[in-house]
Amino acid sequence: MSFVISVGTGAVPASMAQEPASAKAAQVKAPPASSVPAVPGQEMEFSDKPDFAVAGVTDWTAVGGHGSDATLRTSESLARETMALKAPAKSGESAHAEGTPEASADSHRMKGEMDEKMGDPLAAVQELRLATQLDASEENYFAWGSELLLHRAVWQAAEVFSKGVKAYPASARLKTAWGTALFAGALYEQAAEQVCEASDLRPEDEETYRIIGKIELASPTPLACVEQRLERFTELKPKSAEARYLYAMALAKSGREGSRGQVEGLLTAAVALDPKCSEAYLQLGILAFEQHRYPDAIRLYTMAVESDPKLAEAHYRLAVAYDRVGEQDKVKQELRIHDEIAKAQAEAVEQERRQIKQFVVTKEQPVATAKP
Repeated sequence: MSFVISVGTGAVPASMAQEPASAKAAQVKAPPASSVPAVPGQEMEFSDKPDFAVAGVTDWTAVGGHGSDATLRTSESLARETMALKAPAKSGESAHAEGTPEASADSHRMKGEMDEKMGDPLAAVQELRLATQLDASEENYFAWGSELLLHRAVWQAAEVFSKGVKAYPASARLKTAWGTALFAGALYEQAAEQVCEASDLRPEDEETYRIIGKIELASPTPLACVEQRLERFTELKPKSAEARYLYAMALAKSGREGSRGQVEGLLTAAVALDPKCSEAYLQLGILAFEQHRYPDAIRLYTMAVESDPKLAEAHYRLAVAYDRVGEQDKVKQELRIHDEIAKAQAEAVEQERRQIKQFVVTKEQPVATAKP
């Protein structure tokens, strides 16, 4: 069985002769094998004193080549979502006594968080590192690793999160954060495993399912643990259009014989639950197009753009469908709209990246000691 799925990143039907620049996606390049973090089930060497240091910051856009990188855009989105993950509520916990290392660590962490808000990420990461050295708490590991990840120190963030998971194996958010860092390094299967485990620890957490879904959508191949968790999402949230959409996409990617009907049923249920679920309309349109039901595809793509006028891919696919029925004036109109939206979105992405500096990471040098 073979049918197309789209992840909302500008993909177009194979029958279209030319693909817009915004539709092309390149995976994040992985570093040399020696620097790749350990995969789940393996121990990673991690001393109490990490062997890296943040030496400075550079312009994020100076890295180059990211304007059309859909995987990288997903990674950036996940990094922001990871920073927003909340720790489980704790009851009966008193503040650390003044003068204790823990209290001092709290002070450094709060100062680091303020430095980030004030636009000084270099000071922020130094404060958060110091906080973790003073008090290797779950919260401090999470804050330090998240700061590294936000500023694209991907492998260093993975190192910190892996150490945190080793110290706090029941921390769902540390597992999720480690998965997000692994995803940023294009280790999709390992990333999914960590986030799936996080979901098992906190099955009621909707945000974890959203992250699982995004990882699955961006992965070039189906991920083994994802489908079961997204099915659970639909069971936990029977009135969630998003849950049905994400589960449908995981099923579609699996390509199993006979799954098309279930996929279509889930997508139809999604738009029934939420008439503004533009991505589900888009996928239903793709299914209709593949069956050469071009009027149905046009109707569904039109509903997608009515639900979200800035859904560039829907405009592009609508142009393709109009081309099949010979309405060339509408083809030109939809292509023009697509190009305008794609250009505006690319400019917005670049503007956002310019506001986030990238860390320059160096090898930590040992401190020299005077000989007696």
